[in-house]
Amino acid sequence: MAKGKADIEDEYSAKLDMCLTDGIIKTGSGIVLGALSSVLFLGRRRWPIIAGMGMGIGLAYANCEYELNSKKKVS
Repeated sequence: MAKGKADIEDEYSAKLDMCLTDGIIKTGSGIVLGALSSVLFLGRRRWPIIAGMGMGIGLAYANCEYELNSKKKVS
């Protein structure tokens, strides 16, 4: 019985690790894309960097929420 609980905990831990990694990658990508668009097109403004970071965090959160709650039936 304890072995099954350990398997569930390991699966949950792996999902959380994936969520953390996904969040770091998406947030970093948003910052980089925001900085590039700021430098190339918008005259070095700060808001594209903040918007890119926000979109990265939002996408990572949505993916993580879907992954952790994937057992629910979507209707």
